[in-house]
Amino acid sequence: MTAIEPLAFPIDADGWRAFVSGRPAAAVALVADIDARLVAAGDDLDAAARVELWNDADLALRQATSEAHLLSEAHPDAAVRAAAEDQVQTLEALSAARLLDDRLFEAVAGLPDEGLAADQRRLLEHLRRDFRRGGVALPAADRERVRALTGRDIELSLEFSRNVRDGRREIRVTPAALAGLPQDFVDAHPVGDDGLVVLTTDYTDLMPVREYATDRATRLALVEAYNDLAWPDNDAVLAELLAVRAERAQLLGYRDWADFETETRMIGAGRPDGGSAAIAEFLARLDEASWDAAAREYPVLLERLQRDDPAATAVTIADFFYLLSALRRERHDVDAQLVRSYFSFDRVLPGVLDTTSRLLDVEYVPVDVPTWHDDVRSYDVVRAGVRLGRIHLDLHPRDGKYTHAACFPLAPGVTGRVLPEAVLLCNFARGLMTHDEVVTFFHEFGHLVHDILGGDQRIARFSGVATEWDFVEAPSQLLEEWAWDAEVLGSFTADAAGDPIPADLVAKMRVADGFGRALEVRRQLGHANVSYHLHVDRPADLQAATEHWYASTSPVQPLRGRHPYAGFGHLTGYGACYYTYQWSLVIARDLLSAFGGDLMDADTATRYRREILEPGGRRDATDLVEAFLGRPYAFDAYRAWLAGA
Repeated sequence: MTAIEPLAFPIDADGWRAFVSGRPAAAVALVADIDARLVAAGDDLDAAARVELWNDADLALRQATSEAHLLSEAHPDAAVRAAAEDQVQTLEALSAARLLDDRLFEAVAGLPDEGLAADQRRLLEHLRRDFRRGGVALPAADRERVRALTGRDIELSLEFSRNVRDGRREIRVTPAALAGLPQDFVDAHPVGDDGLVVLTTDYTDLMPVREYATDRATRLALVEAYNDLAWPDNDAVLAELLAVRAERAQLLGYRDWADFETETRMIGAGRPDGGSAAIAEFLARLDEASWDAAAREYPVLLERLQRDDPAATAVTIADFFYLLSALRRERHDVDAQLVRSYFSFDRVLPGVLDTTSRLLDVEYVPVDVPTWHDDVRSYDVVRAGVRLGRIHLDLHPRDGKYTHAACFPLAPGVTGRVLPEAVLLCNFARGLMTHDEVVTFFHEFGHLVHDILGGDQRIARFSGVATEWDFVEAPSQLLEEWAWDAEVLGSFTADAAGDPIPADLVAKMRVADGFGRALEVRRQLGHANVSYHLHVDRPADLQAATEHWYASTSPVQPLRGRHPYAGFGHLTGYGACYYTYQWSLVIARDLLSAFGGDLMDADTATRYRREILEPGGRRDATDLVEAFLGRPYAFDAYRAWLAGA
């Protein structure tokens, strides 16, 4: 039995609208038929057949939900985005409702394990846990309340994300306020009829301004605007979302939302006191590991700021990136604008493709297929003439599009039935890119190849990036290292004269990157504290609590009176668990140690591909890492990295 057909994009607007209504409807109908068969099966279907029927339904739901989610974030037509968002809500509500159906529980989750293949047994184990977490064992009234709360969570999360996506802001500054910015940036921002220049909160404006603008007022004004993204719209949305999650967790028997979320993650494994306590312990460990180094770095930043502004008494987040860039230039002879001159988008894109092609033994074959926008580039991923999957790259900003950088699954790979498809939605410059953007490109591409190479699975649930959620960042953080390798960068970069970036400049970049690393960890720790404490403490004043956690976590201070939580997109998907990025980084630094000094070592790369990427979610992440490293992962490599080693 097959699920809905693989994605074939319509081209015109009417085709898209029909697609958005028709594809999910087909999935819903298929799932309803499967569920009816499961409930009515009696003794006619053995355990293996029932598990396979569940897998069919899972495939249909996951594929349709992924397609609708992508279109809600990327389609240029607002009406299509809105229709797709409605379908996401419908499909996710259906997925949650199935876990509250005691008839389905009896038909599937109560089955014996005998006679099942290993991946079928694993699916059954996960289903039993999911049904319990879904609330199937609760009294009828509580089950109905959980159903309502789950639906409201979905609705609020979509609204929160929509407000962030549509919350783009602008400021207007004088031409003189662009001092320090690259000439191509200035040329791309002409003076308007009012004599002013428009700057937006899009990454293509925000990132250069906060790193290069010598006018502190310009940096401050744009970062202030960015820190109020989606405010005040998301104030009430987030407050209700936090309340909904807290009530849902309590009804299901958890102390708080963090306990609920972490039960299925690495950090919560084997913790009788709950994963919420484990998060607090991990954040305390990060605090201890980074505080002394950050305390040494901060006075250097403040002294440098006071050279520009003698009256300055504190470094703020609006100063942070500019000061790091200035100090790297002055202390290490690393001029960020010179570095940028080597990274034209037209070279970076094939460079990322070529590097990962060699590393992972694949080819990217361009394919001409209809997509949702002309910017999208599509490739088949091929090894030895065999197509493994398809990727789509949507890499530049536009109105109404997702505003950050992320990998979106499109179709889960199921062996012999559906090839995996995945999409990158990013917002890179079309001309010269900052090195930070290049690092981000490698990072997101790490998710993309994980989704494709992990997409040869019998069970849809385990396809692609389907490991524990606090492990999924590790492969992408690992791939960032290739953006710091002189040989790799020399293979695709070129300045205006056609010369590649010099190896000695890359070496200086690596040394310079060590300064400020502890403060950057403190910045990430601030995000993790906000994510965790908003969900666990449930403060009445979101603005004051957020400002407190940022101000108390790092010497680099937040901008007072702003509302960065309103635009903190990870509060929906990552919930209380933004700690994930540093947890995964601990693992990523350890994985990197296996490569020694040669990032392109073929044997290590093959072993990494087979032990980490290709299993998808078939095995627990701790087992994947131990199989690759030959030992359990440790904190040592992360601590050494934090110390600049």
